[in-house]
Amino acid sequence: MDFPSPLTGGTLLRRYKRFLADVRLDDGTIVTAACANTGAMLGLTAEGSRVWLSRSSNPTRKYAHTWELVEIAGLGLVGVNTGSPNRIAREAIAGNLLPELSGYGTLRMEVKYGTNSRIDILLENGNRPPCYVEVKNAHLFRAPGLVEFPDCVTERGTKHLDELARMVERGSRAAMLYLVQAAGPTRLALAADLDPNYFKAFATARRAGVEAYALCCKVTTNAITADRMIPVDGP
Repeated sequence: MDFPSPLTGGTLLRRYKRFLADVRLDDGTIVTAACANTGAMLGLTAEGSRVWLSRSSNPTRKYAHTWELVEIAGLGLVGVNTGSPNRIAREAIAGNLLPELSGYGTLRMEVKYGTNSRIDILLENGNRPPCYVEVKNAHLFRAPGLVEFPDCVTERGTKHLDELARMVERGSRAAMLYLVQAAGPTRLALAADLDPNYFKAFATARRAGVEAYALCCKVTTNAITADRMIPVDGP
């Protein structure tokens, strides 16, 4: 996924109201940027962090800038925009970087299914069952080499696991794809201490036949590109 225009560097002053961040750009200008991330962003919002913003050309947007990257010691660049993983996952599947999800003739995004839900990616081929792929951004780094999900309670995420399990029961394939906008982690685990209900739902979904994959990315100020799969710990 290429950024549509060069990113602008700056220093994070604060993240607040969950969806906003104040940043001092390298030229000294202070701007308020949109923070497209509903999670707690634990460990990613320290004041003084080096960050990069994109800028929209849409004149009607209230906040022209969007927070895209943060630099974390020991990790390098980390993508924080949760609007990016679906695009990155689509490119990875189309490029056969996920062999387990290859061989489908059609890829559709944001398709209605289940109980008032939309699946991130639906893979279809007339000769095999469809595959429902739910993409989640994982960016909790509490131990070297480890990335975890979620970083806070996610009732919506639990609902998605239940929906995927039901699709498997009806004869389809279903998969959780955890997208890691960072290069360093070597495995992914579920943060049971932060959301026990999600952990239980994950275990139930896995027993029902829901697949689970994790994909790390190469991250630069020009692009975020799917790079390699890492194992998913857990039940």
